[in-house]
Amino acid sequence: MKITAQEEYGLRILIRIGKCRDEQGLSIPQLSEVEGLSSHYVAKLTRVLRMGGIINSTPGYKGGYVLAKPAKEIRIKQVLKILGGVLFDQEFCGLHSGSLKLCTNSVDCSARSLWQMIQFTVDQLLDKITLYELVNSEKESSKVLNLLLEEK
Repeated sequence: MKITAQEEYGLRILIRIGKCRDEQGLSIPQLSEVEGLSSHYVAKLTRVLRMGGIINSTPGYKGGYVLAKPAKEIRIKQVLKILGGVLFDQEFCGLHSGSLKLCTNSVDCSARSLWQMIQFTVDQLLDKITLYELVNSEKESSKVLNLLLEEK
């Protein structure tokens, strides 16, 4: 399992926007500079986040991007789904059937059980984490995230 570049950079951009205290938000050039990404790529990521209802754009020459709702209401599960989807869904098996039209294990598949369990566990954890927990320093965020893990 891998985290895509779009998920990583999209989340980093969202954290930057979440930390911003300027009511005009952060512009694409500002985000591009602080994250070391091309303006074109930042524009693509902010569009995805905006279309997903996570951020809003502010009008005008000095406009930028701000959170669409409070950081405490933005669940990381939702953000990652918007940026890249889930690790495993029901279409997965059909996309990995090998050279046949149907997977040879479509009726009885213990691997599918594993992927479903992993997806369920990841979803449960990511649904507990909000952007609010990630806009702090790494040390502070780590404390909060470790407490969430201990709740299980």
